[in-house]
Amino acid sequence: MTPEPSADAPAHAIETVFRIESPRIIAGVARIVRDVGIAEELAQDALVAALEQWPREGVPGNPGAWLMATAKHRAIDLVRRRERYARKLVEMGRDLETSAPHGHIDEPADPDDIDDDLLRLVFTACHPVLSAEARIALTLRLLGGLTTVEIARAYLVPEATVAQRIVRAKRTLAAKAVAFEVPYGPEREARLGSVLEVIYLIFNEGYAATAGDDLLRPALCEDALRLARVLAELMPKEPEVHGLAALLEIQASRSAARTGPSGEPVLLKDQQRSRWNRLLIRRGFAALARAEAVSTGGGPGPYVLQAAIAACHAHAYSYEETDWARIATLYGLLAARTPSPVVELNRAVAVSMAEGPEAGLAIVDALVDEPALRGYYLLPSVRGDLLVRLGRVGEARGEFERAASLTRNERERGLLLGRAEECG
Repeated sequence: MTPEPSADAPAHAIETVFRIESPRIIAGVARIVRDVGIAEELAQDALVAALEQWPREGVPGNPGAWLMATAKHRAIDLVRRRERYARKLVEMGRDLETSAPHGHIDEPADPDDIDDDLLRLVFTACHPVLSAEARIALTLRLLGGLTTVEIARAYLVPEATVAQRIVRAKRTLAAKAVAFEVPYGPEREARLGSVLEVIYLIFNEGYAATAGDDLLRPALCEDALRLARVLAELMPKEPEVHGLAALLEIQASRSAARTGPSGEPVLLKDQQRSRWNRLLIRRGFAALARAEAVSTGGGPGPYVLQAAIAACHAHAYSYEETDWARIATLYGLLAARTPSPVVELNRAVAVSMAEGPEAGLAIVDALVDEPALRGYYLLPSVRGDLLVRLGRVGEARGEFERAASLTRNERERGLLLGRAEECG
């Protein structure tokens, strides 16, 4: 007998659709209301309307378009109410130009303008009036559709801290009347670093989801990759832009090989490299070449270095043939350029492959008391792998079990518990 669907099934389906579509809805509405906080509220209103109507009337043929249209209708109604209020002020003798700073004034088109609401949303959320941490948190929330829990885990900070950053960021953007636009000239350059970091983090969440039942969230990877490509076209002389594009192209090329038939994770050493997307790899190599061609000295930046590491993997026909010595060197340069315990953990893996597991374990053990990695599941996971290679399987089992207890991704947890069982 077929089990009856849960009463919560329609709501779950609606929320799933909304999570996928919400970044585009918020971006499209923000272009109308010029306020990302209000845009998010209107998007939520559209979700509430769907929760009320779809179970009763049925799911529309294009649910994303329905949500977008509903949110935009509410946005237009809000703008009209504002305009009616403005007209009343005029009738009372007020000057419209001073009382309505966001008047509908047509501006000449700029040749550098990008007709992409998502990209406008990124640059708006990365405005200098916000702290770097607030820019990242807000854009991941609005564009990536991530929860505060997911952002907190991705950034290794408490959930309450992320929630406060997001609320304060939206209030600040509204109070400062930040324009919903892609800036030009020096202002664009000033915001570029935060924009690149946001796109990078969004891709990472899609590439290895911090929580949920699936390892991959392809929609996030696609959005991040598309934005990276747009930026590369927009800023052809910026090596770091091309470096980020190269990194994402090469990383995305492995997606089909990263999961098995049932969605289970497949480790890099076990992946069928014939399933790697050669077109994306070629695009990545080309982007990396452009980054190197436009470099003006001072050494490669962090995204160019990470792209070079990804290229080493893509060049190798097998895991064993990988140039691990070069990867370890590149991670050393990356650690010098942008010191980070996560980078150091990755360097430990490369060193272990180039020089042996003892050398890698020494680096990992030096990170055990690092506060930023206290809840980071990959630390005990990497340590467990190195212990297995050293024959210390009893200790390795405990590390894999600890890693499984720390991850919130069900697929990762299953993989880690399986590895713990193998050590039993």
